[in-house]
Order: sequence, then structure tokens, then C-alpha cells
Amino acid sequence: MSDTYLTLVNTGLTKKLAGRLGLPRPVPLLRHQPGQPLVAGPVLVLGSESSADDAKAVAAALGGWAVDVRRDVVPGETYAAVVLVLTEIAHPDELSAPVLAVGGMLRSLARHGRIVTLSRPATPDDAPAVAAARQAVDGMLRSLAKELRGGSTANGVVLASEVGAQAPSVLGALRFFLSTRSAFVDGQLLMVDSEAGTLPADWDAPLTGRVAVVTGAARGIGAAIADLLALDGAKVVVVDVPAAGEALAGVANRVRGTAVQLDITAPDAGERILEHTVGRHGRLDIVVHNAGILRDRLLANMTQERWDAVLAVNIAAQLRINEQLLTSGEFTQAPRIVSIASTSGIAGNRGQTNYGASKGGVIGMVRATAPLLTAYGGTANAVAPGFIETDMTAKIPFAPRELARRASSLSQGGLPIDVAEAVAFLASPAAGGIVGRVLRVCGQNLVGA
Repeated sequence: MSDTYLTLVNTGLTKKLAGRLGLPRPVPLLRHQPGQPLVAGPVLVLGSESSADDAKAVAAALGGWAVDVRRDVVPGETYAAVVLVLTEIAHPDELSAPVLAVGGMLRSLARHGRIVTLSRPATPDDAPAVAAARQAVDGMLRSLAKELRGGSTANGVVLASEVGAQAPSVLGALRFFLSTRSAFVDGQLLMVDSEAGTLPADWDAPLTGRVAVVTGAARGIGAAIADLLALDGAKVVVVDVPAAGEALAGVANRVRGTAVQLDITAPDAGERILEHTVGRHGRLDIVVHNAGILRDRLLANMTQERWDAVLAVNIAAQLRINEQLLTSGEFTQAPRIVSIASTSGIAGNRGQTNYGASKGGVIGMVRATAPLLTAYGGTANAVAPGFIETDMTAKIPFAPRELARRASSLSQGGLPIDVAEAVAFLASPAAGGIVGRVLRVCGQNLVGA
């Protein structure tokens, strides 16, 4: 469903009227097109004095991607992005100079610009001043994201203590956040846990040679995920219930893949998916758990049937399928599991105790599943969408739908492609060091972390 308000305040006479009345004017987001450059203009790399070596390494990596890198602010120049390297700060006092330098050039940030921080997490083993400085970066970044306008975003890459600034997943996450692939990701900090992973030879086809399964793929977000994985080079198997067979076949034909009509709650669903995929394509590398249902009611009105149905599809089926894959001996070639969670599983949502429980369960599941895959070079992660423009959200009454659209720093809903882009990144070789994490795709929804 289209966002009528977004269109009106950016078109013709209604655009002028909105400006005169001082109405909020969210900017239509720029989304990725194959073949486009990583960024459309110079990228400024700044950092604390203590992080100078890492800033230099990041600048060199960007230069290797044919990015026009600047190390100092040039008066009158417009920047497509700013990378702020704060990996070695040891006291909050060190934030002043680099952060205020960013503040001084924000008016030179282009529309749809990007700000990306590189930092390290605060841990119980840190000295108090070190932990304070590192946690301060999180608060600063999230607050800055809420100040940006013009479709610009701010996100952070957080490096575990043993991870260097040029580790594959650090550079992969940096590239994702700089690109238009992250259009609806804002105010998020993504942890890189290890130096695992590899950078693809072709950034436009990072999944070449890989075989992926997408559940709930007949329409909406699932279909968008299937489309993008295929565009990124993967051979795709799409799965959905028999009732969606015609639409599923259409998706399979479009991506030149194969279809499996299957209820994922079946006791042998994982075995049947594996048998089909290995039998037709020789291997299975990526599983995207997208299938899910809603049965919303206030808890006081919740029935056991509604509760059980949501938990069965949204989390119990994933657990069963994962167990069958992990014990099969066929899911061992740098495997990837990406599950679709939800901001409802993080911040909660009225009338969604069953749905929130199931999506919170997904987050717990990927954290516990990820270590089971690391021996094979694999990962398990989750993507948590906020308000996404789908057939399902189009059925929400007008007033709450408009409130949900505007309740983010970007003042609009996302599109299925935004979720697909995050899934494709986490499924890629460049995300091999991101283990058991949750990436929110919500435009920095104003509720929750």
C-alpha cells in the first residue's frame, strides 16, 4: 500500500503548502539499484587521536572501493557520508573533539547521507572510564540519528575486543550501512563478534554458487527476500503452504528457482525441505525463516487456539527445522540461518502477547543456535522489522496505521525490499563474523531500543 501523505508532501502544490504550514515532510528514501556506486560523493573519515591507526585502515579500505576519501573537513564541500572511528577511546573526554567535528559539518552532509561509527562494546572487565566512553558512543549515535533529516541515517559497527578494523565483517557491515541497501536501517549498532567471513569477489553478486531456502515466500516480505537473494546470485527454493501454491509458483518462476508446497509445522518439514533442496540443487547453504502468522487479541481475550497457532508457526517450527538441518550432516558449508523477528519481540505491542512472545523467542533462538554453527563457519542471526508496507499492514485502521508510519526517525514505513536487503547482507560471506545478533529494520522506531 502506498503512503499517500509521503507522496503529497513531496509533490507539486501540496509540497509547497506543507512547507508553509510547517508540516512534517519525510523524504522518500533512496534504495539500491544494481550497478550504482557505493556512495554518491566524498566520504569523510574522522576519529579520535587514540584510534588514528584504525581510521587510517578504514580510509584505505574505502579507497580500495573507489570511494573518494577525505581525512579533513574542506569548507564548502558536501559529503555523502562520515565514518567516525572511536575504537580505542579510553575516557569520555576523548569524544569531544571528534564528535563536535561531526556536528560542525552536519550541514555539509548530503541528502540521504550516512554517518557510521566504529566502536567497541563496554564490558564488565573494562575500567570504569573505558566502559563509560564506549557506552557513551551508543547513546550519542542513537541520539544523532534522531537529529538527521533528508533521508539520512546514522548507524554503528561495534567490534569485539579481538576484532580488527579491517576484519571482513567490519568492512562488510560498514559497506552495508554506507550503501542505499540500508535505507530503512537507522540508529542501530551491529556487533561483529569475530574475524570470520570473507569479502565477495563481486559485490553485486555476493551469493553466487549458494543455495537458499525462503519460507513464507509466496508474497510480501518473503517474495521480496527470494527476489533479492536470486538477484545476488543464489539459487532459491521457495516454500509456502499449499493454499498459496499458485502465487508460490509465480515467485519460483520469477527467480528461476523451485517451489515446495509445505506446512512448516509438519513434523518432517525440515527433512522434506532438505531432501528437495539437496536433490534438486546439490546443497543447502542459507535458510531464511520468514513464515509467520498473526492472531492478535488482548491477553484478556486470548484463546489457547490463537496462542498456540502463533507459537507453532512463528517459533516452534523454526526450532524443529533447525534441529533437523543441524543433525543431517548436509548443512555444513558456511551455513547461514536468518530468521525474521519483529520489533514487537523487543519493545512489545498492545494486543500481541502471543506474537511478541514468538518473536522474542526467535531472538533467543538465534543467539543459542549461532554457536552450534561456528564450527562450520556458519552463523545464525535475526532481522527485526518495524512498520513495513505490506498487505497485512494495509488492513490496519487509518489512524493507527498513520501513527505507526510516523513513529520513527524517518517518519515513514519501510518496504519489503528493506527487510530483504538486511537478510541478504546477513546471509552473505561478508557477515560471517556476525554471530547471534539482531538487526532492526525499523527506521529507528521511537519505541524500544
